[in-house]
Amino acid sequence: MIRVTVEEALAYHERGRPGKIEVVVTKPCATQRDLSMAYTPGVAEPVRAIARHPDDAYRYTAKGNLVAVISNGTAVLGLGDVGALAGKPVMEGKGVLFKRFADIDVFDLEIDATDPDEVVRVVKSLEPTFGGINLEDIKAPECFYIEERLRSIMSIPVFHDDQHGTAIISGAALLNALELAGKAIDEVKVVISGAGASGIACGEFWIALGVRRENILMVDSKGVIYEGRTEGINPYKARFARPTSRRTLAEAMEGADVFLGLSAAGLVTPDMVRAMGDRPIIFALANPDPEIPYDEAKAARPDAIVATGRSDYPNQVNNVLGFPFIFRGALDVRARAINEPMKIAACRALADLARQDVPDSVLRAYGLDSLHFGPEYLIPKPLDPRVLTWVAPAVARAAMESGVARVQIDIEEYRESLARRMGKGRELRRSILVKAAREPKRVVFSEGEEPKIIRAAAILRDEGIARPILVGREESVRSRMEQLGLRPNGIEVVWPSTHPRLGAYVQRLYELRQRRGVTLREAEELVRQPNYFGVLMVETGDADAFVAGLTYHYPDVLRPALQVIRPIEGVHRVAGCYVMIVRDQVYFFTDATVNIEPSAEDLAEIAILTADRARSLGIEPRIAMLSFSNFGSTRHPLAEKVRLAAELVRSRRPDLVVDGEMQADTAVVPEILQQSYPFSALAPYGSANVLVFPDLEAANVAYKLLARLGGAEAIGPILMGSERPVHVLQRGDDVEDIVNIAAVAVIDAQEAARRAILRDGARK
Repeated sequence: MIRVTVEEALAYHERGRPGKIEVVVTKPCATQRDLSMAYTPGVAEPVRAIARHPDDAYRYTAKGNLVAVISNGTAVLGLGDVGALAGKPVMEGKGVLFKRFADIDVFDLEIDATDPDEVVRVVKSLEPTFGGINLEDIKAPECFYIEERLRSIMSIPVFHDDQHGTAIISGAALLNALELAGKAIDEVKVVISGAGASGIACGEFWIALGVRRENILMVDSKGVIYEGRTEGINPYKARFARPTSRRTLAEAMEGADVFLGLSAAGLVTPDMVRAMGDRPIIFALANPDPEIPYDEAKAARPDAIVATGRSDYPNQVNNVLGFPFIFRGALDVRARAINEPMKIAACRALADLARQDVPDSVLRAYGLDSLHFGPEYLIPKPLDPRVLTWVAPAVARAAMESGVARVQIDIEEYRESLARRMGKGRELRRSILVKAAREPKRVVFSEGEEPKIIRAAAILRDEGIARPILVGREESVRSRMEQLGLRPNGIEVVWPSTHPRLGAYVQRLYELRQRRGVTLREAEELVRQPNYFGVLMVETGDADAFVAGLTYHYPDVLRPALQVIRPIEGVHRVAGCYVMIVRDQVYFFTDATVNIEPSAEDLAEIAILTADRARSLGIEPRIAMLSFSNFGSTRHPLAEKVRLAAELVRSRRPDLVVDGEMQADTAVVPEILQQSYPFSALAPYGSANVLVFPDLEAANVAYKLLARLGGAEAIGPILMGSERPVHVLQRGDDVEDIVNIAAVAVIDAQEAARRAILRDGARK
């Protein structure tokens, strides 16, 4: 649990612009014409359109992406009834989470009213403004009445997160815990400690998932809720009254399979945990301190599966896994409500996601080396970026199928749009993966015993992106797969010394290198090295692409590749590039990895290779040949080399937009091009996206500085110009990087196959 001081918390909220949110204008407002469009007279047209067709409000206003976070401050966090004004920092914080995790805009509204009917009246009057209502921190039992009334009279989603958020997330944890414990949901005995908004909502939701009502014992501050009890009972608690002689929490927990705590710290003792049934499931969710600490629960019952609401222990049940993504899916189909099928869909999507391989970005965020489905990983981590593309589509689909959606959408296209919404990097990465999956190819990895490579291979297999081949010792690879919780099927494992084609590979390497000083005996020794073995698999057609470099220096991978795989016909030098994603812009930096001091001929060839690479990824290239000179401003042989290279590209490929020599800022700042150099071929397009550096040193320095200081995402290095795909990883790459490079290798293999077909056709 991260600790902050009072001073730190207050300074965080006070410094700069007070609070945590601001309103941002989304349309141009720089000129008189802009203002005329934004307000009068232009604003009259959408007003008339909406008056004729009310649903047009979703087209012409922010309604479709705007949620109200509403509270009266009667049950704020663990602080109680602090009032509407004091609750405002929490509501602003909720808005931050909506925006950060699902790109949903929020107005927080603190209502100075405690009468439930007054709250209902105020919220109902806001319906024209918002696409959805998130109720927050309203005490029970009033919260039940307020939500029920609003749901019955409003035609936009109304969702009380204190109730349903905890229910959905804990429900996902329950489904996975039951599977691990080998227990049937309709047979388990459940104890719920806490009969407030969360406790009652969790009980009802768990019943919807399959728990039998008669198998639940609910306990409040006065003890077990049993048939005939009148003290402290309201209609919502009464639904959980059972015919039982048990009266205390300790008695209720005897023999129980599941404990759900939404009450107060320290209520559960180790003896109570020991009295539970075999393989007990303990969700102690009181915040900030659970009903029983994680360590104490595990010490009392080592066979227990334990979750808490804390981030410093496994299995944190955190509402942020739910509400942003549930509203995202609901808003995007213009749902009239968030109903039970939508909540169940969100719950099951979270449970399913927890069974997938965990990205390295998530591991880094939590300081972990590994994480996979099991007793200490029941639900996804809150910072897992995949939650958006799993939960929102599931909710949207359920809304359409249950009849509350105003519009119908294509779920797969929607999933793609969500990835794009959260950044250009995700959009490009996703497009690469999709293109590769259309025609998967065999990709061989020389470092097949490395855990990251094994995990990447499992993703490539599961996503249908590639058919992975791992070079490694069979027993070692299979053992590591088991440790990582991965299935071995669909992943081929090969080892040089036992491979049936070893002799053929030796002979082929000897043929290629016998006039380069390699003897037959030396060829046999080299082929037993995984990097030579892997590229020979590709060269002889036993694999379609080769990827290595996670634990090797770049030359140790590149050298065998260049010795075995010839360049594409007509290409004299292979080259390397990086795809650099800077906010919403994509650039190709080349050559940052191979050619140290390229000539003008080399630079022209590198530019053409990179332009073709950009087109293969769906990006129309605009090439800038970079120098320290702008169009002859400095006379020097180095600048002249770059100018000549630009002329060579123009003469060889008239279809390409290219210009140079030019300085780097000229290439990427539209105002410089258009105002100072309007004659440039790039001026009509605004800026370049393929940046050809004059030498490797400049390119390498530039991409590393941009990645480290400029916060750019880098995909690469991507090797270009080889007849058969070979790609070199960076030492220490993440699993996501390995998957991305493997997908690029598959796309290259697809292109290589097409070239072979054309070549064979020409020969015939």
